[in-house]
Amino acid sequence: MRCKGWPTPRRMFGGLAVVGVPLVVDDQVYNCGAVIHRGQVLGVVPKSYLPTYKEFYDARFFAPAATAYSSTVRLFGREVPFGTDLLFRCGNVTDLVVGVEICEDLWGPVPPSSLQALHGATILLNLSASNETIAKANYRRSLVTQQSARCIAAYAYSGAGPGESTTDLVFGGHCLLAENGAMLAESERFRRDDHLTFADVDLDRLRVNRNQTTSFNDAVLTPGLRRDYRRIDWTAPERPADVVLAREVDAHPFVPSEEGQLRERCEEIFHIQVTGLARRLEQVGIPPVAIGVSGGLDSTLSLLVLCKTLDRLKVGREKIRALTMPGFGTTPATLANAKALMRALGVPFREIDIRRLCLDEMKALGHTPFGILLDGVDAEGLTTKLHAVPPERRADLTFENVQARARTSLLMNTAFVVGTGDLSELALGWCTYNADHMSMYNPNVSVPKTLVKFLVRWAAENEFDGDARRTLLAIVATEISPELLPAWKDKLQSTESAIGPYELHDFFLYYFLRFGATPAKILYLASRATFDRAYTTDEVKGWLRLFLKRFFASQFKRSCLPDGPKVGSVSLSPRGDWRMPSDAQVALWLEGLD
Repeated sequence: MRCKGWPTPRRMFGGLAVVGVPLVVDDQVYNCGAVIHRGQVLGVVPKSYLPTYKEFYDARFFAPAATAYSSTVRLFGREVPFGTDLLFRCGNVTDLVVGVEICEDLWGPVPPSSLQALHGATILLNLSASNETIAKANYRRSLVTQQSARCIAAYAYSGAGPGESTTDLVFGGHCLLAENGAMLAESERFRRDDHLTFADVDLDRLRVNRNQTTSFNDAVLTPGLRRDYRRIDWTAPERPADVVLAREVDAHPFVPSEEGQLRERCEEIFHIQVTGLARRLEQVGIPPVAIGVSGGLDSTLSLLVLCKTLDRLKVGREKIRALTMPGFGTTPATLANAKALMRALGVPFREIDIRRLCLDEMKALGHTPFGILLDGVDAEGLTTKLHAVPPERRADLTFENVQARARTSLLMNTAFVVGTGDLSELALGWCTYNADHMSMYNPNVSVPKTLVKFLVRWAAENEFDGDARRTLLAIVATEISPELLPAWKDKLQSTESAIGPYELHDFFLYYFLRFGATPAKILYLASRATFDRAYTTDEVKGWLRLFLKRFFASQFKRSCLPDGPKVGSVSLSPRGDWRMPSDAQVALWLEGLD
């Protein structure tokens, strides 16, 4: 939607232009918006609500739209549709339907744009002569933003500028563009030079949000809200291939870029987690609580939430039964961080080396990890042997799962278990079924990995000091690893080397689930986002392919998730936002990447 003034005779403007004009219809004067396309008036929309209070006296000059009985007006030698029942439908752009209202119409209790949106309008335009007074711009901004959200539409507001008479009033030329509750662009008020305010609107997002919000269309069933609209077709010009996307694509959509907003977001999420866990513990009688602490990000966040929950319940932290359970891949650094954190938080804990348990189970199963014979080998000896196994021989899922399930078994037999897994791991299926996948309540269940890191950092900088803060910041700086395989030549088992960068996967997850974006669109958006590191198109495509395959293959793990609080707009709870057949096929989505 990019318009600038009147089209010149040499180059006819191919979009829609809407201009204010007074018209005499049925012996009355109406304040109108004339919709023009390629030099012709497609239709004229009169103003519905006339303010006649304080500095406004529209009713002295104009009649409200409801008093008209004609449905057309003769302009430039032809009959032109006239009325508030007009929608302007683009024939060659899917979902592009324009509705028009004027100034005070937006301030009314039932704006015409609300009805237009209910009947299919996705772009709502407002021509306004709203004067400037102290703080009025804030209220106007709120109105536009909220109306775009309420209508699940884009709302473009164009205000009269400083060229108007200033007998009693001053006009600032305030122009606003909002999309479904988000401000996309806003002009500087009181400018005297010609300027253009524009933004790109994502019609796909609007359609998906309307489809998901079933109550949106229910409003049409309300008595008196169903209307008959005349739809006037027009054709948009072809989009040039070299047009650059005008809207910013956030590479980290779960993590606000503005420091104050990020701090506010982290605090709110933390309080949601604490409130959810507190209610569950109250429900079961505030029993002792078991938690596995590895020295990684996820278990750290859950431990912080648990400590604050007990503090809020006025229960001592001696209720916590923390276990740190080093295995074959545990590094001294993460084990030290886990112990230091629990000491700093005043949490009682036990260290249980799980290697002997796992070795006994593998022997009972007759399982030989990486081809190493287990007869006569103790846990220490096996660890030494495993360090010598090169990466190409380490594909042994049983070896990893035995460790993960050993830890969960110990926790389940200790007390009420608080889980640690996050949203990103659930999306990718990066968890062991009935191991770290399972708990009795999981406060992290809808927190994506990229946000977990910032939550831990926020907690370090705002909730803790001294040794606790230093340890938390050290954990944030540690490479993400399941630590199920021993290091190879001092190289740690890396999660992101195996399944891809979490910043990409969280990007995919957000646009895939929140807005129903196709793989092709996700690739397009990714090409215009600025990530922490540079990725080639082939790299992004490869990781997106892996994301889709893992996402579809892992639904059976998500179908039996334990309870946990929804904290944001994306959730994979089978009882809430995400109900998906466990055997759904990914083929159609992969075709979009070919």
